[in-house]
Amino acid sequence: MHNTSDPHAGQRVVARGPRPAAARLTMILVHGRGATAESILTLADELALDDVAFLAPQAAGNTWYPYSFLAPIPQNEPGLTSAIGVLAALVAQVQRDGVDTQRIGLIGFSQGACLSLEYAARHARRYAGVFGLSGGVIGPPGTPRTYAGTFDGTPVFLGCSDVDAHIPVERVQESADVFRRMGATVDARIYPGMGHTVNADEIAAVRTILG
Repeated sequence: MHNTSDPHAGQRVVARGPRPAAARLTMILVHGRGATAESILTLADELALDDVAFLAPQAAGNTWYPYSFLAPIPQNEPGLTSAIGVLAALVAQVQRDGVDTQRIGLIGFSQGACLSLEYAARHARRYAGVFGLSGGVIGPPGTPRTYAGTFDGTPVFLGCSDVDAHIPVERVQESADVFRRMGATVDARIYPGMGHTVNADEIAAVRTILG
């Protein structure tokens, strides 16, 4: 049954690799608008880290929230709060398996990158890594970034085109500033003329951070 107040509750989570308790790291992969949990797992194939567990939650209707990430936040409710809740529940589930957040990371693309970055900013702590591929923190220009907590040196990677039709480069830079201010070690790379996609340099950067 579709829950209108919590639309993403009870959706499937697709797993790849070892169980989190037996893995060196657990990465939560967050798909983009119109995509699927299975499609984002192709990133796991490209990363080829056999000792890492990958978990990919599925959005109801393949979309985490209806409008642009730059829209007023209430317009994207209840999808946004429900989606943040999915990630929080997944992290908590992995923690219950005995895995500390220092061994848990997030990777998102496009809408999934925006969601991953916003979740992390709202739940700052030491993670294995936070990777926003073509994304930024959520809300219209001028949104106060009064997030609490510290990332305690968490590696954060942001990669985006300078001409992305969905993600203004200014928002990528603002996101980098937010994470730096909160104690993350940020690597932000802007790729001239790249499409709305993931490139080999980004894959290599993720692999380097995750070891």
